[in-house]
Amino acid sequence: MKYSLGRYVYGLAAIGSGLCALVWDNYDALGNVPHRGILTYIVATIEVLGGVAVQWPRTARAGAVALAAIYFTFALMGVPLIIAHPLVYNGFGNFFEQFSFVSGAVILYACSDPIAPVRTARLAQIGYYSFGICVVSFTLEQLFYLSETANLVPKWIPPGQRFWAIATTAAFALAAIALLTGFMARLASRLTTAMIVGFGLLVWLPALFANPHSFLNWSESAETLGIAASAWIVADFLGHRRPTGYAPASLG
Repeated sequence: MKYSLGRYVYGLAAIGSGLCALVWDNYDALGNVPHRGILTYIVATIEVLGGVAVQWPRTARAGAVALAAIYFTFALMGVPLIIAHPLVYNGFGNFFEQFSFVSGAVILYACSDPIAPVRTARLAQIGYYSFGICVVSFTLEQLFYLSETANLVPKWIPPGQRFWAIATTAAFALAAIALLTGFMARLASRLTTAMIVGFGLLVWLPALFANPHSFLNWSESAETLGIAASAWIVADFLGHRRPTGYAPASLG
């Protein structure tokens, strides 16, 4: 693949997340680990460099590896919370949000440079289905926290906040089914990307204008952009894979 917008947006989201952490000296995903300040600077720097690396075909695989390692570590750091509170879905939601970034990085790695065709197909397929499972989690997270989701919807959008909370939850559910079954998966991935981009434009962009000094607004904006970029990478992958299988052309 000669041109993949998803790859560039993914890199920009990683750069934005890293810069946000550097400016506010904060990473929510790190929790209360020892030497948190030093680790924040190290991880944020790697994230920025990884985001820059994926912008160019020659360094995209290295950047994908670095970012996958960071986001996978973030996901694992949420496991103790899941074990401590298995009946609270928020822990699972945080895990799969981070894992969606890993899924995008895996597909990006598999498609960036020519490697063994069988290995390419397997890696891309793992990333693809992993993202599909993440979309299942997005559905459940919105379902379990429907009121909180509704509160994020701008009040000026008709016909109402709760309507759009339910509609987007249903959209995530349909997208998950499409991705995991392969039925209309390409269309589902594109619509999912558009919907998540819409979240960023309608929810977090106004929040940034209202309070540009808020770490939460910037971090949530970067996270939303990253999830959208991962969905975009899936859409790019589905748009350029071979009709007979999962071995795709290069995303570079």
